[in-house]
Amino acid sequence: MAAQELHSVAFPVLSDTQIAALAGCSAASLKRYPDGHVLVKAGDAHFKFFVVKSGSIEILDEWGDTPKRITLHQKGQFTGDVNHLTGKKSLVTAVARGDCEVYEIATDALRQVLNQCPDLADIILQAFIARRQLLRESGSFTGLRVIGSRYSVDTFRIRDFLASNRVPFTWLDLEVDPQVDQLLKRFGVTPAETPVVAFGSQLLLRNPSNRELAEAIGLRQPLTEKMYDLAIVGGGPAGLAAAVYAASEGLNTVVLERAAPGGQAGRSMRIENYLGFPTGISGGELADRAVLQANRFGARLPVPTPVQTLRFDGAYPVLEIDRAETINAKCLLIATGAEYRHLDVPGCQAFEGRGVFYAATLNEGSLCKGAEVLVVGGGNSAGQAAVFVAGLARRVYILIRGDDLYKSMSSYLVHRIEQTPNIEVLYNTEVRAMSGDGQLRTVDVVNNKAGEVRTFTTPALFSFIGAVPHADWLPPEIEKDDKGFVRTGAGLAQSPHWTARRAPFLLETSRPGVFAAGDVRSGSVKRVASAVGEGAMAVQFVHEYFKEI
Repeated sequence: MAAQELHSVAFPVLSDTQIAALAGCSAASLKRYPDGHVLVKAGDAHFKFFVVKSGSIEILDEWGDTPKRITLHQKGQFTGDVNHLTGKKSLVTAVARGDCEVYEIATDALRQVLNQCPDLADIILQAFIARRQLLRESGSFTGLRVIGSRYSVDTFRIRDFLASNRVPFTWLDLEVDPQVDQLLKRFGVTPAETPVVAFGSQLLLRNPSNRELAEAIGLRQPLTEKMYDLAIVGGGPAGLAAAVYAASEGLNTVVLERAAPGGQAGRSMRIENYLGFPTGISGGELADRAVLQANRFGARLPVPTPVQTLRFDGAYPVLEIDRAETINAKCLLIATGAEYRHLDVPGCQAFEGRGVFYAATLNEGSLCKGAEVLVVGGGNSAGQAAVFVAGLARRVYILIRGDDLYKSMSSYLVHRIEQTPNIEVLYNTEVRAMSGDGQLRTVDVVNNKAGEVRTFTTPALFSFIGAVPHADWLPPEIEKDDKGFVRTGAGLAQSPHWTARRAPFLLETSRPGVFAAGDVRSGSVKRVASAVGEGAMAVQFVHEYFKEI
């Protein structure tokens, strides 16, 4: 979409008829505010949605040292972005300018508009999505400031958590950024006390845990209800698809995700074989849209909510979250996916987050500029990572144990790799050892046919080998195959844990009312489209199960 077209989508002007319809669809209040009155403050939770009837509303970025105007909403325009629906705190400040008369709508009433007035919903949702895109692409929006060393595992963890959850932020590198010394003095922080997270001129947190950071910015909200119709563990494509369908069909739904929505797919810089997106879509954008859909229909997605254990209280699953928090559900969907196996190589563990990575995004890519980097693996994820990193690095080496990339990677990706001049595939090759001084510096690789050993000087190695299911938290009542993936389907009818008189549904586990979908399920096709389909299908089986109880 061209910049001018994107801007017009982001800032539409509603007609008098549309404004009247909006007021009629919601409990809108007509209010008047004097010049300079702050309608929304950056960092506010549960902020209102405003439509300008007269006067104007100035939108400011107040995360940096001095406020900057983002836009000015005139008559017929409205405030807000996706945070209205996701529950996150406001990114911007909104100030009345002139004698300002507005229609004021609360978040719950706005959700009612989106669900009952489809024409208005299209305009508002498209505007929200386009505004967030403009904000990210502007390069001038500060967001949270993360101050820390590129060699710090905690700095990487905080950056990775914010980036994965699509929270705008600016990283100030302790080693090279000229603003760091002045900011640390202002905050009364020494370099040894970093990483720190700052909001504007205020120090927000010192080396926070992911949960502490999430709670501070409104990403993690308390789970006030103890019983849900459907609890979904895992916020990847399968879990998000199930959340959209379940919530849209009136089920009280919660998604419990330990890190960030999107799963492995959410960390892909480009997905080109997903139906309906002929030019491709990033995993983060796909996850963003799915989260917005799920929130629109009323699903809850607090992050992070890592589930520690599952037990059963009678027929109901009981999920234990960290800090001794528990919830009950009438039905459970296991959609925890899988993660790439860690390299069994001397020195590898010490460099995870310090040069060894299991995703290739802009967060990790900042270390690759002008360097030689290694990508280990022969699947699509490895291919997508290599193509992305090739746009930043001087040279990319793909290491595979076999002798044919076509055996495990989609042909369109292999063709692209072959046409990218700074990518080289090293066949029959494995990593032997790694070394460095707190940060990855060198990697030794060996050609298993020739016995030749090469040493690469590199700041980054990306590993995409194998798949290990996130299923170690499950009790014995949920049967797994010999690789640890969750078993489902009619074959479990003879399981000692199966208590129903009927055979299990296609996606049902060895416990009635507990389902599995996506990569964690035994026999599943490891593709985004397949995971989405299974997540949607699982909701139909949930409805069938509810007919029995």
